Amino acid sequence: MNFHTLNTVAEKTAAHLLQVGAVQLRPEAPFTWASGWKSPIYCDNRLTLSYPAARRFIAESLAERVRTAFPLAEVIAGVATAGIPWAALVAQELDLPMLYIRSAAKGHGKENLIEGKVEEGANVLIVEDLISTGGSSLKAADAVKEAGMEVGGMLAVFTYGFPLAAQNFAEAGIKLETLSNYSTLIDIAIREGIVPASDAELLNTWRNAPEVWGR
Repeated sequence: MNFHTLNTVAEKTAAHLLQVGAVQLRPEAPFTWASGWKSPIYCDNRLTLSYPAARRFIAESLAERVRTAFPLAEVIAGVATAGIPWAALVAQELDLPMLYIRSAAKGHGKENLIEGKVEEGANVLIVEDLISTGGSSLKAADAVKEAGMEVGGMLAVFTYGFPLAAQNFAEAGIKLETLSNYSTLIDIAIREGIVPASDAELLNTWRNAPEVWGR
């Protein structure tokens, strides 16, 4: 991957994801998600944690995005489980407190849903690795609000760019920022010969109607 030809954070993030195999594109033999949706892409950003150059670039880029887009953030919160390491790296870089949000309350002890020191009224920036429809992310945001804190926004490494996700975040009144996105990743994949240009239309139609694509 020739990073010298890439100009934006979105392009460089996409290139790192493709280079380490965190994203796989397989339009000719689609993946099946737990929801039953067929998908030409499989994304596992946790794989980048095993590659120092990719990990460093993504963590530093996330921290810089917090500085520019969410300057009022007082606490960084990771969504379990994949958002936790990114939140930890960002909180360390910015010297801010960190929390993490479980998908469900712990079934023993204090039965916590949010782990860490909860400060009522604190401005919390929530960190995710991946945005699909936004459902689980917005559930985490609800947990933050119910704990008496303010959701300052949501920051993620990558988004599929589904119209439904944009609608969900808009309706919730939560600002969403991501380092990279599906359109940029497809452009880089075609430019680098990872997928042929002839697959571009097929790949792009998936994002607009993922629930019926491939059926």
